[in-house]
Amino acid sequence: MRAGFPVPPDAPPTADPLADPTDAADPGLRPDQLELIRSVKGFMPDDEGQALLGVARYAARSGLGPLLEIGTYCGKSALYLGFGAAPFRTPVFSVDHHRGSEENQAGWEHHDASLVDSRSGRMDTLPVARRAVEAAGLEETVVLVVGPSMVVASAWGQPLSLLFIDGGHGREVAWADYRSWTPKVAEGGYLAIHDVFPDPADGGRPPYEIFCAALESGRFQEVPEWSCGSLRVLRRPADPV
Repeated sequence: MRAGFPVPPDAPPTADPLADPTDAADPGLRPDQLELIRSVKGFMPDDEGQALLGVARYAARSGLGPLLEIGTYCGKSALYLGFGAAPFRTPVFSVDHHRGSEENQAGWEHHDASLVDSRSGRMDTLPVARRAVEAAGLEETVVLVVGPSMVVASAWGQPLSLLFIDGGHGREVAWADYRSWTPKVAEGGYLAIHDVFPDPADGGRPPYEIFCAALESGRFQEVPEWSCGSLRVLRRPADPV
């Protein structure tokens, strides 16, 4: 277990990393929590969100380090991560510049005019994300980090128990996130990637390409039992001594 990040006093011992994260020890979400998450703007279906919750809970109780998400948007997936991590007092850092990815800009399919700042004319999802975290009672768990992913990565030194890549889906941005952040996953930690579509007709290629790169690197192994829909989960095995 990594030094430098304390295991919560009431955290259960680290368990089999390939166990089902939706086991009986995981109480899941209360109906009011799920209702709140559903009310938040975003692109995370219920089944994928529940899978992310389970992985987050498992990573949080491992004691390997904090969880980190790239791509907050309005906070939907941050709430899944936060509800998973909160019982173990493990922080979740959610990184976003909050100006919207390419596909969120005016004229694109996923543009939402209600998220445009009337003063600047630019996308600004930060106020919406802050309200979501506040409404969920997760301000002690979910830390919104405002800034470009690459800038934050350049100064980040803490190993991560879980890295969730769900930022911009353009080729340059997705590959930059992958190259900058995956080396920070702790030995025994997890990598989750959203919007992985093997069939190009279903979605963009960069998330699928970085998923394939993670497998081909030999540093990560897929945990198919934990994957759901377009969410793919991998684990970084402990390096040989």
